[in-house]
Amino acid sequence: MFGFLGEDFVLNLEFMQRAYFIGVLIAIISPTIGVIIVLRRLSMIGDSLAHTSLAGVALGLILGINPLIGATFFSAAAALGIEKTRRAFPQYAEISIAIVLSTGIGLAAVFSGFIKNSFSLSSYLFGSIVAITDFEFVLIVILSFIVIATVFLLFKELFFITFDEEAARLSGVPVKTINCIFMILTAVTIAVSSRIVGVLVISSLLVIPSASAIQLAKSFRQTVVYSILYGVFSIITGLTLSFYLDLVPGGTIVLISVALLILTLVYKKLAGAVISRGIPKRKSTDV
Repeated sequence: MFGFLGEDFVLNLEFMQRAYFIGVLIAIISPTIGVIIVLRRLSMIGDSLAHTSLAGVALGLILGINPLIGATFFSAAAALGIEKTRRAFPQYAEISIAIVLSTGIGLAAVFSGFIKNSFSLSSYLFGSIVAITDFEFVLIVILSFIVIATVFLLFKELFFITFDEEAARLSGVPVKTINCIFMILTAVTIAVSSRIVGVLVISSLLVIPSASAIQLAKSFRQTVVYSILYGVFSIITGLTLSFYLDLVPGGTIVLISVALLILTLVYKKLAGAVISRGIPKRKSTDV
């Protein structure tokens, strides 16, 4: 299709076409979930679920099942565990994240000792474009569309619990159920993203585009849209650079996200300075 651009053009390769397609899906679901995580001050939940999903990857490799399935189940179980523990320590919600994070790291360390081929596990640490199988491609697409559809259907409820759970409860929103659904959506997002972005950097993709969007957006819906745009640009640019410069995709994507955040902060500061200079100062009058 793109043969006129040369045989080495990135879109002439089937595995890169699939990587871009999956990348765009991840760029939609990750920042969308990430905005809610950031606004609810649960940014560390990404690291917690990511490390637990790595334990699922390791167990999948040991049992001979697809690691992505193991990552999804472990991440979902960890998400529900965080939600249950969070209710047990209402004044110390961060304890639940620390407990699950420690458990996930411990399990991943133990399971990794039984894996003969360490390359299989390391491909999940920083992501691997080439290693995506047909089954994983289909599974990622299905799970991504489930996440997108669920967020769309529950957008109003997620908006309510993001800013005020108590007010949402008084308004008739089933807060407990919505929280569980959101945690599972977060777990699925992290699991499916780990294959192409990597377990060690997926939490960055959840948080950084959202942090950039918050600097410019003026509403919750606008924040979600901007975060998706930041995510799409980061993933497409990161995949392209990693292909031509032979870089690790996950790390490249995250560095692009960080660069965009820095540029956004600089732009906001410069724009604020220009606006402040344009406003005439009031003349002081003696009383």
